Amino acid sequence: MNTPLALIAELTHRCPLQCVYCSNPLELQPKNTELASETWMDVFRQAAGLGSLQLHLTGGEPLARTDLLQLVKSAHGSGLYINLITSGIGLTGERLQGLIDAGLDHIQLSLQGGTANVADRVAGVIVHERKLAIAQEIRKHRIAFTVNLVVHRGNLDQLPEMIALAAQMGAHKLEIANVQYYGWAFTNREFLLPTRLQVEQSIETVKRAQQQFSGKMRIDFVTPDYYAKFPKVCMGGWGRKIMLIHPTGEVWPCHSANVIPGMQFDNVRDKSLRWIWEESAAFQRYRGDAWMPEPCHSCERRNEDFGGCRCQAWLLTNDAEATDPVCSLAPQHQLVRNIVEGAQAGPVDLAGAAGWKYRQFTKLPGLPVEP
Repeated sequence: MNTPLALIAELTHRCPLQCVYCSNPLELQPKNTELASETWMDVFRQAAGLGSLQLHLTGGEPLARTDLLQLVKSAHGSGLYINLITSGIGLTGERLQGLIDAGLDHIQLSLQGGTANVADRVAGVIVHERKLAIAQEIRKHRIAFTVNLVVHRGNLDQLPEMIALAAQMGAHKLEIANVQYYGWAFTNREFLLPTRLQVEQSIETVKRAQQQFSGKMRIDFVTPDYYAKFPKVCMGGWGRKIMLIHPTGEVWPCHSANVIPGMQFDNVRDKSLRWIWEESAAFQRYRGDAWMPEPCHSCERRNEDFGGCRCQAWLLTNDAEATDPVCSLAPQHQLVRNIVEGAQAGPVDLAGAAGWKYRQFTKLPGLPVEP
């Protein structure tokens, strides 16, 4: 059996941002349900013992945890490569220095747009300028630095500006990921799904940027699912490479697995990480190919994309075992084609996107942002 190469630790659902594409569940967990420091540190030791190499600290906003320094120090002591995925809100120069001294290896900073008016509209709060300021602090240190751009109908037209901004910020790597339609993004899909023209133009923009910044800044690009010929290899395959720990301690095979009815997830408070990875029903459910319907089961790609995303299959067809409708070979591919055709009216005017639904805003002590 494969070992989990990476552990995604959702330390909290608390966040000072309200991003309209947030992948967190619609029902967010309050602070009093979060795992204690000692439990998280034990989880890190167990993950290292299982053979995990990487730890991704995320949320919500992981900086909302006052014990973050302690958690980083513990994970470093367990031999894990530690990546902090953050909005940057709440990260001061002093706190960054402490995290680096404790063993932080990599920091990923999110951007919501190329200009403040667009970025703050997407985030639901006024934070863009503060992100730029913390980027200046990050540049002072010898630490791996990635900028994450989540792109969609409302900001794709600013892609050249966003790429230039990431270069100015001193990023070593730029990840440009089209919105994945789960959580809040699924709720806001009609406002987020780009037009075909936007997708085609973005691909050309990325190609030019990859040439321009070759050797200076690596640029990765994730195409939008609904425009792909074949589905993405979701999380490297169900229960094959990744474990995600929910703030309450439940262990999931991916960010959105709880949308599938009937799923029961074991908790690190009750079971060992090894038992959950190797024995739990949730991780066994879609491993291998025995569960696959046709045309997946006889498809030569079944060990490449594993039938696509189970959560997406459920959200689009109400059948978690269906071939992911994103796949051009799927019996229900017409569902996606219809959605795409409905998105060709033109880019959304951000000022008029009154229908956007924002995730819950969490006002955190010491993090002054305006909703």
